[in-house]
Amino acid sequence: MIASLFHRRVRGFRIIDLIALFCLSVLVLGVYFAKAAAGREGAEISAVNQSIKDEQARVRLLQAELAHLENPARLERLSAAYLGLRPMTAQRETPPEGLVELSRNEGPRR
Repeated sequence: MIASLFHRRVRGFRIIDLIALFCLSVLVLGVYFAKAAAGREGAEISAVNQSIKDEQARVRLLQAELAHLENPARLERLSAAYLGLRPMTAQRETPPEGLVELSRNEGPRR
């Protein structure tokens, strides 16, 4: 029975040759589709990696901006310029014992 596959012919082709051609065609198509899918996956991975790099650059920029905005010297300049705030002088400091006297003088605020 199997030996007849090697010798039997259909329209001039041996059956085994037709089976081999079919298997080869299936393998070629399978490799082609797998390679195309891998190419699409590679493109998606590249896009995600680029997006991550862009976001990391944006985070670094925002961190630099935050460091600039929180700079103590800058905040001191702004508070003096816009609100008229200055550092406390030693004459305005009150020892802990004097807090009771200050609270009596001020009284409740409403």
